[in-house]
Amino acid sequence: MGLKAKVNAVLLRATGHRIVPVRRRAARPTTRQQPAPRPPVPVVPGDRLVETPVFILCSLRSGSTLLRVLLDSHPEIHAPHELHLRALNVRVRGRWARRSMQQLGLGPDGLRFLLWDRLLHRELARSGKKLIVDKTPNNVFVVDELLECWPDARFVFLLRHPAAIARSRARLRPADAHNVERIREYCEALEQARRAHPGHTVRYEELTVDPERVTRGLCAYLGVEWDERMLDYGAHDHGPYHAGLGDFADKIGKGRVQPADPPPADVPAPLRQIAAAWGYGPGIPAADTPATPKADTAS
Repeated sequence: MGLKAKVNAVLLRATGHRIVPVRRRAARPTTRQQPAPRPPVPVVPGDRLVETPVFILCSLRSGSTLLRVLLDSHPEIHAPHELHLRALNVRVRGRWARRSMQQLGLGPDGLRFLLWDRLLHRELARSGKKLIVDKTPNNVFVVDELLECWPDARFVFLLRHPAAIARSRARLRPADAHNVERIREYCEALEQARRAHPGHTVRYEELTVDPERVTRGLCAYLGVEWDERMLDYGAHDHGPYHAGLGDFADKIGKGRVQPADPPPADVPAPLRQIAAAWGYGPGIPAADTPATPKADTAS
């Protein structure tokens, strides 16, 4: 008799129980199935109160707040603080509400897009202007959804030397050990959008060197006349400068365009590829404009 059998015999006489072997569950496969692509949200007449919004696609710390206040100083352009559409969702509770919305042809995405559009229309109506621009950096991660909501949306691609972006982020958030990786994610998403969709490219370095020329080109792309009041953005009320709403460093509060700091001599390894793709390579000054994808209109 083996040891296990002897132990079982003793337990059975003493307690009336015996050891039952534990059956191990088969390991589940580790590969996950890719979710099925969701069907596009149908847009029916009346769904969109805003037809051609403009989105500044950019990384964090790339000068988007400066570009926002310059545009917002134009009498026909409203560029509010960051709207964070990506984080705005609609939840339908209860099967009867879900059935009701399905009967209307409105799933969660359709309802969310109605919310996005209503928010932009509210801001535009309050401003009394004719064109709205949203510059929230995390829009680079929902470009396809923006176009699904507004098929005629327009894009402005704001570029800055990636090493300068990372340095700016590190100065503002010195405790964040993932600054470079975070900037890489934003820059790569921006480059992907830039290659996939038409738009107008603006370089932060050029904007700080010659703001009139750059804003003139941008106004031509947006279909409005250039206005010299754009350059004196400090003479206009653009709301508070707070974290989560845009840049809140001292430079933006000067009221006039300030020169950009020279880019760092060294580019962190994770940012070298995107820096080269944007033309910020060895021997190329930061303000020079390299060849851009065919879909772009360079400033």
